[in-house]
Amino acid sequence: MFIEPHIHGEKRGWIEVICGSMFSGKTEELIRRLKRARIAHQKVEIFKPSLDIRYHEKNIVSHDENAVPSTPVDNSQTLLLLASDCNTIGIDEAQFFDNELPDVCEQLALKGIRVIVAGLDMDYSGKPFGPIPLLLAKADYLTKLHAICVKCGNIANYSYRKKAHQGQILLGEKDSYEPRCRFCMNLP
Repeated sequence: MFIEPHIHGEKRGWIEVICGSMFSGKTEELIRRLKRARIAHQKVEIFKPSLDIRYHEKNIVSHDENAVPSTPVDNSQTLLLLASDCNTIGIDEAQFFDNELPDVCEQLALKGIRVIVAGLDMDYSGKPFGPIPLLLAKADYLTKLHAICVKCGNIANYSYRKKAHQGQILLGEKDSYEPRCRFCMNLP
């Protein structure tokens, strides 16, 4: 449970990061937290990178097809303009944002906004992904979620890429990726 602290009558914001591999439930957890904020009558806005059109052009959609409307944005600076009058904002697929996202989240939190960010902490090769490492360092609350390894059934921290592709970013879902544990990550 998150309690909104007040000092001298002013709201204080904070940053929550939800991270993990693909198929670990990051978007589902983000949607759950945002729905609870709405139940509490908070003004909530949800954002995603405009390049992520896998499931829907505007909505954020979890792998189990739970969806909520969102606003696609091209860069993190846009969040400062669009979220200024919110109590709570959600940001999905944060790994696809520019490297200014951690500073933007910090500025929003300093304005008294609860910032909830969800994204992959590692890319397909197990390396830190985009702005997530710095967001993890700046976060007030961290949630690391795990999937289940499709090879052995242990907890999975990795997003194994099944298709050959040269770039770090390959938008895909079950046809392109599967969750794997540390040991099965290195199997074919």
